[in-house]
Amino acid sequence: MEDERIIVRPAEAADVIFAKEITDEMEASAIVRGSGIAKRSPESICEKILAGKAVIAVTNYGNWVGFQYLEVWEEGKFVSNSGLIVSPKYRHCGVATAIKNKIFQLSRDKYPHAHIFSITTGLAIMKMNTALGFEPVTYSEITKDEHFWEGCKSCVNYDVLTGKKKCNCLCTAMLFDAVKAEQVKAKKQFQLVYN
Repeated sequence: MEDERIIVRPAEAADVIFAKEITDEMEASAIVRGSGIAKRSPESICEKILAGKAVIAVTNYGNWVGFQYLEVWEEGKFVSNSGLIVSPKYRHCGVATAIKNKIFQLSRDKYPHAHIFSITTGLAIMKMNTALGFEPVTYSEITKDEHFWEGCKSCVNYDVLTGKKKCNCLCTAMLFDAVKAEQVKAKKQFQLVYN
């Protein structure tokens, strides 16, 4: 459709109608890539949407395009950005980057002092994270919350994770440190004023 537009926005209660489509695409995408992605249930996606912890991309015609959610760990010390998925029809046109940017901003707005992290095996996600100021870190620098790691149980690489005592796996952990980012920003402002 020539006049089709993609809208990337915080998810709303009415978006729960897409939950099954989202989880089906997450599973299908993991199979195609042969990568380990934790399975999510439609109910868990609905919970994220209803809690205001998700970003969705839809067309102006009401078709689902993409999705990502955030989760809070250790009483707001950490926030994870997880579950980024884009419908195959809309891949390679900037939707994933737009969703990633929007979930990052939602995370920063809701939890401005939290460390934001993501774990991934995907180079594209690593590049998007790097552009936002994330840095690769060891697993010791992200949440220790056991509920987070329980989400990995459905991943095909869970045995690797547990065999390495949750110290590392095939996913790369990436972290945005809000305090460090503010310090760098302040230092740059200082240098700009006094150079």
